[in-house]
Amino acid sequence: MPNRPVIVGAGRTKFGEHYEKQPERLIEEAWLRASQEAGLERKDLEACYISDYFLLLTNKLGLEEGFLSELTELHVPMDFARSFSSAFSNACNAIQAGKYDLVLIGGIEKMTDRWDKIRDDLMLLGDPWSYYAGGTPEANHELMLRAYIKKYGINGENLEKLNIALAQISVKNHLNALKNEYAQFQRKITVEQVLEARRNARKSLGIYDFAPISDGATAVILASEETARKITDKPVYVLGSSSATDYLTFPAREDLTGFLSTRLAMEEALKTAGISLWDIQILELYDQSTVMEMVSLEDLGFFERGKAWKTVFESCQDYKGYYAVNGRKLFVNMNGGLKADGNPLGATGGAQIYEVFKQLRGEAGERQVISDKELRYGCVLELEGFGTKGHVHILGRN
Repeated sequence: MPNRPVIVGAGRTKFGEHYEKQPERLIEEAWLRASQEAGLERKDLEACYISDYFLLLTNKLGLEEGFLSELTELHVPMDFARSFSSAFSNACNAIQAGKYDLVLIGGIEKMTDRWDKIRDDLMLLGDPWSYYAGGTPEANHELMLRAYIKKYGINGENLEKLNIALAQISVKNHLNALKNEYAQFQRKITVEQVLEARRNARKSLGIYDFAPISDGATAVILASEETARKITDKPVYVLGSSSATDYLTFPAREDLTGFLSTRLAMEEALKTAGISLWDIQILELYDQSTVMEMVSLEDLGFFERGKAWKTVFESCQDYKGYYAVNGRKLFVNMNGGLKADGNPLGATGGAQIYEVFKQLRGEAGERQVISDKELRYGCVLELEGFGTKGHVHILGRN
């Protein structure tokens, strides 16, 4: 990849319920943290990209570009995207093309402002058949779990271990979030709590298996290599960035036990980055549910299909902060993932990039997995809808 884009600054807000804050205050807070870190001012920006899913509905903001222009008092080119990763990819392309040298990517969502309506809107991100059949936002996750169990013939003692492994994913992410000052949930949970919630709901997955509805904002500042050298001595390079798309209707897909969009995006991102899968040491996965973290580990290639649950189960018996895979340590969702960090849709991908950025620079505080000298590569997976679109970004220090 010529003229690799460089992340020179990142900022975010705490995720959670922000009834008292308007969207402009949240995005301003994230931008200020990113700009202070990079030592930049608004006038330095050549372009801006903003992302959100529902700001039009929740806060009656239609032209997000004009909203951002008013907030920054800038009249530079601005573009809107749905997910943070889409905005991030567009910014990377512009940097590579030599069109800009310094751009801002901002993500914002205020989902709790319309709690009574937002679940109905979320159903539309799944597929129309599920929506009109009355399927909840959680329905496809349960269907995928059933398909997974059937396809791989999991039963008896193994089925019990799989269910415990999914619970362990939730417990692990809550444990990681204890060290994340920005996380929505900063409290421990137990495997028994997860299992009890499933029994109470009389379903395969319960409330502790799903990410919450959240408010929040994130910001990332991207620069060309030449400009980055003037700004920071700790650059984090975007080595590979790719996306792929699958059918909107989940039951119409050829494989119901994983996401083709993830597999295709990861394959292309690795090729662009020019590194091996096993060079990656830290992952931020899009765990809208515990099932999604499990299948994403397989889709990205770290586990054999139908067997990720075994390693999760074994690693979490005496959890030391990572999954043990082929004699290697794989650190996953160290910020707590969507499950505990929160999931303000338009800003979520920014929080994932923020975490890997901080880890690679050795600035993650208590969450730091290994020293920045040993940590070289990290990977971010963001999904849109129920795996309808997959985005993979590979970041590195070199």
